[in-house]
Amino acid sequence: MTTRRNFLKNAALTAAGVTIVPRHVLGRGYIAPSDKLNLASIGAGGKGWSDIVNAWNNGAENVVAICDIDKERASQAIGKWPKAKVYNDFRRMFDEMKGQIDAVTISAPDHIHGVAAMVAMQQGVHVYVQKPLTHNIAETRRLTEAAREYKIVSQMGNQGASLPEQVQMMEWFDKGMIGTVHTIDVWTDRPVWPQGIPVPTGKPARPSQISEQDWDMFIGPADFVDYDPLYHPFKWRGWWNFGTGALGDMGCHMFDPVFRVLGLGYPTEVESSVGQVFLQDWVPEFIPEGCPPSSSSRLRFAASAKNASPVTLNWTDGGIRPFHPELIPPDHPLGSDNSANGVMMIGTKGIMTCGVYGVNPKMYLNSGEVVEYDKSYDASYDGGRKHSKLPEHGHQVYWTDAVKAGFGSDEHKALTSSFDYSGPLTEAVLMGNLAIRSYQSLVKGGNGRNREFYGRKKLLWDGPAMRITNLDDANQFVTREYRKGWKLM
Repeated sequence: MTTRRNFLKNAALTAAGVTIVPRHVLGRGYIAPSDKLNLASIGAGGKGWSDIVNAWNNGAENVVAICDIDKERASQAIGKWPKAKVYNDFRRMFDEMKGQIDAVTISAPDHIHGVAAMVAMQQGVHVYVQKPLTHNIAETRRLTEAAREYKIVSQMGNQGASLPEQVQMMEWFDKGMIGTVHTIDVWTDRPVWPQGIPVPTGKPARPSQISEQDWDMFIGPADFVDYDPLYHPFKWRGWWNFGTGALGDMGCHMFDPVFRVLGLGYPTEVESSVGQVFLQDWVPEFIPEGCPPSSSSRLRFAASAKNASPVTLNWTDGGIRPFHPELIPPDHPLGSDNSANGVMMIGTKGIMTCGVYGVNPKMYLNSGEVVEYDKSYDASYDGGRKHSKLPEHGHQVYWTDAVKAGFGSDEHKALTSSFDYSGPLTEAVLMGNLAIRSYQSLVKGGNGRNREFYGRKKLLWDGPAMRITNLDDANQFVTREYRKGWKLM
């Protein structure tokens, strides 16, 4: 891309006997190290604000475009970068600014991630995508493949992946300190938004800042529903049309240390159950459109190159947590300080625990020794990590550095959550949701207590083929039906 700014800069340097090769000469995916990246943001409110402002890095890069259907929620970003072009349709943004955007942060609701990232990658635009990577397994697999196909530098927004605590946990495990892991417990206090509630049936007025076209863009590839404050903002997480529930929200943060430490691959089987809601005696509510108020899932994984035993991973949400194992004293919190969220990896020689993002790691060894994380480890780890003092430990800035260095560079290979890693991780998380949706909604006739829920069984998964092998109807949840005019290419 040649801009007036670059033209003037290059002209001045040429006059001085110095030549800076502009990015359009270097070709797609090659950016002169002296250049600033031109960044765009899709979804600039809430988490989207921190993603784009962290990637911008106090002016180290440019922000040239902001796309959001709610200008009020995006107002902080619009005010911060008044010269950036503002859009409500990312497709139009990429069409009109083709060749002018180097990289984009995507922090819209889950159902937008896949289609937005694919449009970007097909234009050679590098992508940072909030967790979960996509809304369904098929989208995740396609993005993982597309990043390689289009030579895109990618990163998922599970920022705990860049924390030193996770590296310490890997070192502890690699030294054999907890032995071979056979069981994992992962839990969260989410949802902290409405879930398990009846589908909205009214038609309240849209807020003044959201036009009919804005709302149509919010719907995107999903089934159309009228605006309701139970969908936007934030509460979209509790509806399968848009979100991925408690597991989708927190799983990519909390499965992360497990995958990183144990080197897990695709799960081989999954089984789930969900909490019920009763508004009348003896008749549970039937709300297949909504994520449940609580759920429990068990995933099984084969032995890996790092861990010689098959592994059972138990997930619970809705505030339900596991009980204290014998090795952990009864007055010690599990995982986080209040035990609301956490991970326990149970091995033959001890138990390793941590909170959300992998923080506060500990080991409870069979010998009775308790090993806690020593903050002095940060200094040795950070010694080789130039951005570790930045917000979120530089997770976004390592990505922008890798974009400048190029696909396949050392900087790219060092990213902690490129799609080669975060894709399979996200697929495992979404496998739990596939089982939850099968449990909730696969029915044969009847009503009330007489419904036959034939999806309430253990589901066997062929990871490479991306298919449930013992219940074909469950495979509908591997992907989704896309609204007319929208599809994942």
